[in-house]
Amino acid sequence: MWKLYAAALPANVWNWVSVWRRNYLAWKKVALASILGNLADPLIYLFGLGTGLGMMVGRVDGVSYIAFLAAGLVATSAMSASTSETVYAAFARMRSQGTWEAILYTQVTIGDIVVGELAWAATKASLAGTGIGIVAAMLGYAEWSSLLYALPIIALTGLAFASLAMVVTALAPSYDYFIFYQTLVITPMLFLSGAVFPVDQLPGAFQQVTRFLPLAHSIELIRPTMLGRPVIDVGLHIGALCIYVVVPFFLSAALLRRRLMP
Repeated sequence: MWKLYAAALPANVWNWVSVWRRNYLAWKKVALASILGNLADPLIYLFGLGTGLGMMVGRVDGVSYIAFLAAGLVATSAMSASTSETVYAAFARMRSQGTWEAILYTQVTIGDIVVGELAWAATKASLAGTGIGIVAAMLGYAEWSSLLYALPIIALTGLAFASLAMVVTALAPSYDYFIFYQTLVITPMLFLSGAVFPVDQLPGAFQQVTRFLPLAHSIELIRPTMLGRPVIDVGLHIGALCIYVVVPFFLSAALLRRRLMP
C-alpha cells in the first residue's frame, strides 16, 4: 500500500528534470509556431483594447490605459500559456500519446511526472509573459529593468495555474470537458482580477471574491513592478500563489495515482 502512495510523490529532487527535458526537446521542433501562438491573443488585446478603448478611457491609476493593460496582460499571458499546456498537451501525453505510461516503466514516479509537467508549463508561461513584457518595454510602457524583477513572479504564476489545471487534467474524462474550465474559471478570472480594468470599479461583492483569485495576486505583484511603483503586501501575494502551487499539486498527484494505478 505504501508503494502506491509513494508513487504519487516525487522519488527525488532531480527526476523531474528528465520529464521537463523530454517536453523541451519535443517543443523545439515547433518552437516558433508555439511562441507566436502564445503571443497572438495578448497582443490582440494589447493593441485592440489598448489603442482603441484607451483613446476613450484616457489614464488609469495615473498611467495611460495601454500601460495599465500591458502589465495585466503579462500575468494573463502566463496564466493562459501554462493552462493550455497542462490541460491539452499534458492530457495528450497522459492519454492518447501514451507518453506517461512509457515514462512510468522507468524509475520516474507520478509525482516526478507532475513536477516535470508543472515546471515545463511554468517555462512556457515565462516565455509568454516575458514576450508581452518585451513588447511593452519596446513601446515605452514598461522599463526594461522591470522585466528582470517580474520574471520570478511570471514563473510562479505559471506554476500556480499549471498546478490548478493539473487537477482538471486528472479529473477530465476527455478533451471536451476542458471548455468548461476555460469558460467558467479562466475567462471570468481575466475580467475579475484587475487585468483589463481596476478592481475598485467592481461591485463590493466581486471585490471580495477577487481577493481569493490567483491572477489578482499575480497582477498585484507584476503591475507595480512594471510601472516602477512599490509593491504592497508582497508576502501576502507570494504566499497566496505558493498555496495555489502546493495544494493542487498534492491533490492532482493523488488523483492521477488513482487514475493511472488503480
